[in-house]
Amino acid sequence: MKRRLLNQLIILLVIIIISGDLMAQDRYETAIFGGGCFWCMEPPFEQLEGVVEVVAGYTGGEEENPSYEQVAYGLTSHLEAVRVRFDPTKITYAELVETFWRQVDPTDDGGQFADRGNHYRTAIFYHNKEQKQIAEQSKAELEKSGIFREPIVTAIVEAKPFYKAEEYHQDYYLKNILHYESYKQGSGRAAFIERVWKDTAKKEYKRPDDEELKKLLSPLQYKVVRGDGTEPPFKNEYWDNKKAGIYVDIVSGEPLFSSRDKFDSGSGWPSFTRVMEESNIVEKEDRSLFMTRVEVRSAGADSHLGHVFDDGPQPTGLRYCINSASLRFIPVEELEAEGYGEYLDMFEE
Repeated sequence: MKRRLLNQLIILLVIIIISGDLMAQDRYETAIFGGGCFWCMEPPFEQLEGVVEVVAGYTGGEEENPSYEQVAYGLTSHLEAVRVRFDPTKITYAELVETFWRQVDPTDDGGQFADRGNHYRTAIFYHNKEQKQIAEQSKAELEKSGIFREPIVTAIVEAKPFYKAEEYHQDYYLKNILHYESYKQGSGRAAFIERVWKDTAKKEYKRPDDEELKKLLSPLQYKVVRGDGTEPPFKNEYWDNKKAGIYVDIVSGEPLFSSRDKFDSGSGWPSFTRVMEESNIVEKEDRSLFMTRVEVRSAGADSHLGHVFDDGPQPTGLRYCINSASLRFIPVEELEAEGYGEYLDMFEE
């Protein structure tokens, strides 16, 4: 009797573990990037927290089950690519796209570095409208940044079937360390990345785990940023704030809005005509409350901020209606001390 009960408990435990694993896998999402030789595209993604798997393979073409020899000799319409499985509660798709840009030359339409041919071209393969929007927005930001003088030619196309490459290609940088390092240096990729990005290191804006957040935030702040809540109108910190300065994410500190774009919408919430740093914002379709709206979230911390509407004043015609509870205001006189001195020019007459 005891043995039977023990066996039943073991079976139950196994079922619980398997169910938990399946539930975890259900929340994972997929991103696919073509960045030239896939040997060099695996390491940057595998080292990111929240990435659970990176697979080298072939995609973008019409041929089924292509081999390396077929793709490498240009006998197919496929590109070499990597498939990234990630946990969106730990890392955002926008962060993955940012990582992608920093591994490639997006102005080269004939291949990548020493590797020439269509199968080495760059591409972002989106799986849904949200990924497409994020990728296109990120590409537009990169073009406006002035980092590259030539046009950005990286294609943003709908994902097609992905075919896993032969096993010896998987984690090549770990299996053949010396050859991989020699190849990365010799191809020109390593030198290019160092030259282009060494002076453009971007601040990392991340979110602490939920337990830590509960200690750092008030109950209302936590409800808004993590529970997609809404604070009362006219009874929040910044709806009537007229001081000069910037508004940053309450969780991560990523810059979001400027007082120069703030206006009184009569709604009782802080309202802005534009975003200060578009790469720090993600917009999503929101079908709650029996209507369709556009939700606004921060890119780094994935904080719920509010919504954007098309009934704002010119010149943009937009109204970003934002919860005070998701923001922290930094006055102009404190920007330098708080590490946001780069934005002081915005407030000079």
